[in-house]
Amino acid sequence: MRRDLDGSYLRSGQVARQAGVNPQTLRYYERRGLIVEPARSPGGHRAYPPETVTLLTVIKAAQRLGFTLDEVAELIDTGRRGHPSPDLRARTQAKIVEVDARIADLTTIRTALTRVVTAGCDSLTNCTCPDCPLPYADLAAFRAPEEDRPS
Repeated sequence: MRRDLDGSYLRSGQVARQAGVNPQTLRYYERRGLIVEPARSPGGHRAYPPETVTLLTVIKAAQRLGFTLDEVAELIDTGRRGHPSPDLRARTQAKIVEVDARIADLTTIRTALTRVVTAGCDSLTNCTCPDCPLPYADLAAFRAPEEDRPS
């Protein structure tokens, strides 16, 4: 499968293997417009230019940084138009704010879990530790009025 005298095409399996994705991901990205629909070989096989591997690597790296596939698609589209844009910088700054918020949430969760371990909690609803930090213990003691209980 030759593109021209200077370069060769890659088949789906080769691209997927080199980029670390599965062939279904490759086709999905193709349908989404993230990668260009490839030419076909005389035998009907998809024939991708080698640059596709680089593009897939960039897409996966952006996803690892927290960008959604929609965000990646928009950034790629902006880049394909060749117009300089502050969009990547602004989106990256917004992503940093999101990451900081997630870190704060995870820190809160970790602190609460550490308190549960330190207190020696033994039940989510009927904890017997002296200073149970779980708010659910009080909720378990709450009982619905007689008329609201199922018969």
